[in-house]
Amino acid sequence: MLKKLGRRLHFRLRESFAPRAHGAGLGGMHFVEDYERVVANLVATHPIDEAMALAVGGGDYVALGAVQRAVVRNAGLADGMSVIDLGCGSGRLAHALGTAMEVRYLGIDVVQALLDYAATRAPPTYRFLRHTRLDIPAEAGSADLICAFSVFTHLLHEESFLYLADMHRVLRPGGVAVFSFLEFAETTHWKIFDQTVEARRGGTTLTLNTFIERGPIAEWARRLGFEAPRFIGGMESPWGAAPLGQAVAILRRP
Repeated sequence: MLKKLGRRLHFRLRESFAPRAHGAGLGGMHFVEDYERVVANLVATHPIDEAMALAVGGGDYVALGAVQRAVVRNAGLADGMSVIDLGCGSGRLAHALGTAMEVRYLGIDVVQALLDYAATRAPPTYRFLRHTRLDIPAEAGSADLICAFSVFTHLLHEESFLYLADMHRVLRPGGVAVFSFLEFAETTHWKIFDQTVEARRGGTTLTLNTFIERGPIAEWARRLGFEAPRFIGGMESPWGAAPLGQAVAILRRP
């Protein structure tokens, strides 16, 4: 039975990525095209579970999900709260939350196949939604926490700003936005920048890798009406588990 389910899911994932003209029906949104292409290649060349782990950065799917859960708990997420997981991917955080907490969860991503897989790793009460616009498909003041792990790291700054502005709208007073980012001040992040430079030098196309420093994030927060951000370095771990690797910004809506 499980083998048959795996084969059906593998077929659905492959069917999700039929070739299309560049930008067709997407308004030229690079982050949709980039990740449909990346996931399609992974699904074609790896077993499904491995492909779905690689689609969200690789590493141990369960262990890294537990780190993300520790991050959002440290930011204030508690049982009974409402959480929106922007760029939920294949459900790493959803799986981790579902095994340890009782929350109301909405996962959002731009690739339907990732959402389909995520739903198989999460509680049946969790909701998953494909959404490709630069906003949050939720009512104003409806969420306690919105997180975006490894999302702003692949967007243009104006795209991240638009997402963050809508997070402010959707959060309840006292609600928290949590996102990870790459910064030049973090020595371990230079490897990603060096790889990106070498790929560009060699004419290889990669997904966009975006760096930002803490000063601009603090200015975004001020302009959008958040309190001053709390920052956690990529190799810091105030939650007592392994560090996330990427830096973290925590912005509270007054």
